[in-house]
Amino acid sequence: MRAGVRQLIAGNWKMNHGGTSGLELAEKCVAIARRAPAVDIVIAPPFTVLAAVAHECSAELGEPGPGANAVAIAGQNLHPGDSGAFTGEISGQMLRDAGCTWVIVGHSERRQLFGETDAQVAEKTRAALKAELAPIVCVGETLAERESGKTHEVVKRQVDAVLPALLSHGKTAVAIAYEPVWAIGTGKNAGPDEAEEIHAAIRDWLAVKSPELAAQIRILYGGSVKPSNAAELLAAPNVDGALIGGASLDAASFGEIARISAELASPRTTRPS
Repeated sequence: MRAGVRQLIAGNWKMNHGGTSGLELAEKCVAIARRAPAVDIVIAPPFTVLAAVAHECSAELGEPGPGANAVAIAGQNLHPGDSGAFTGEISGQMLRDAGCTWVIVGHSERRQLFGETDAQVAEKTRAALKAELAPIVCVGETLAERESGKTHEVVKRQVDAVLPALLSHGKTAVAIAYEPVWAIGTGKNAGPDEAEEIHAAIRDWLAVKSPELAAQIRILYGGSVKPSNAAELLAAPNVDGALIGGASLDAASFGEIARISAELASPRTTRPS
């Protein structure tokens, strides 16, 4: 982790907890945020419960003042258009209206299962920024790409696709999440050295175009983070937090990861501007 940078712990609920159980989990996430004030907590519920979860979190926490910790809400995806005849889709402004301040873009499941291309991910990133949502842009290689020695080539291509949008939008808080697809639900493990290698490479690529962006952006790790491996992953020099899937559905596990992150954090950490 980098001194002076608040770690970001984001929970992606995927297609789970879309009703009352989502409100119950959100209430527990508020308690987690209160116990880990040195860490930024983001949760991404399903669309069906976004507004209710946002209301639950704001009602529990109240209006946060300067320096106060809150649970921020993220959408799991968005359509690049502002509005229109796109049945089943959701726009950035609709996410804002529901209480979101973040949105996940280009998740590995969107790329692998729904065929999203780098160009589409870039278009969604621009739409997120236009709607004043902070994107968590996901990048990462498959097992076949890794075994072919193409990890750096693939991840750099994915980063380069969204870089113009990130550079054109100034200092809006953004994050990149490195998801080694080969380490998600496969039984294979990515260790802290492997995570650090790619995180450092991403920051170096960004620094070539904008040292300021490279310094302020938070690069999260998203390869099956659990309480058992969180400490060594989050301690890596260029790992600024985690994008968590399965473990975010269990409040005890998610809370333990947040606790570990807070324990590692510097006492004087600041949010990127």
